[in-house]
Amino acid sequence: MPIAASELFRKAKKIEIVARRLVDEKLAGQYHSVFKGRGLIFSDVRQYYPGDDVRSIDWNVSARMNVAHVKQFVEERDRTVNLVIDMSASMFFGTVSASKRQIAAELAAVVAFSAIKNNDRVGLYLLTDKVERYVPPKKGRRHVLRVIGEILAFEPQSRGTDLEEGLDFLGKIARRRSVVFFVSDFLSEGWERAMRVAAQRHELVPVVVSDPAELTLPDVGLVAVEDFESGEVLEFDASGFTVREYRRRLDEKREARDAALRRMNCDVVEVRTDRPYIDALVAFFRARARRLAHG
Repeated sequence: MPIAASELFRKAKKIEIVARRLVDEKLAGQYHSVFKGRGLIFSDVRQYYPGDDVRSIDWNVSARMNVAHVKQFVEERDRTVNLVIDMSASMFFGTVSASKRQIAAELAAVVAFSAIKNNDRVGLYLLTDKVERYVPPKKGRRHVLRVIGEILAFEPQSRGTDLEEGLDFLGKIARRRSVVFFVSDFLSEGWERAMRVAAQRHELVPVVVSDPAELTLPDVGLVAVEDFESGEVLEFDASGFTVREYRRRLDEKREARDAALRRMNCDVVEVRTDRPYIDALVAFFRARARRLAHG
């Protein structure tokens, strides 16, 4: 059922307040330190001081002023952050305080506000088995509120998942190198090739969202489980052999997913619906900063 405009505005504002507080308190400076700009651009000159790099001396200015001057540079940001969010039916699942979709929306808001605080642009891709919504990258608070609203109001046309289709679309649209936060449970198959290509073109950050009920199944006897994407309902005895087989297959799927992500050689953010997502995001920024520092 579509969300009323007033309710949508209220939810977007609530997320904005939380996201801004988290950016200021938890992520101050960390986003900037791990996502550098495209390079350095000339800013100004100043007088040379002992210890300055002689390679930065501006000889023309030094000759005119009769004293050595050095060039100063600033980082050229002009970054684009693309939020690619899996909105297939499995992302509506959640057994704790929030669904995977809600966690994705809040985490995306934190990343988006971190980006605009650094004067970067933010773009949005919402996908199922195709890209159903695309918001071109722009700067500013009004734009980020639109991005949050699009995520909250989104009603998918399809229940299925095709991450490869979304990544191929990203490759066609995002020609310039960007930072890509790809938010999904990554429970579908067939995305590894497209992910590898995307990781070569962009700074790809897979964000794996999971729910504790997906990690284990309680011993409660006869249960009915619905596949969110196919709509198929399966009944089985959760205390018998069938559930052991179910757990084995689920473990195999998760292990295959994790192995595929490791092969990407990307920094992965792992988020659960029963834990504060900001902790996972902070841990990601710190780990990435350490890795970059040791180069």
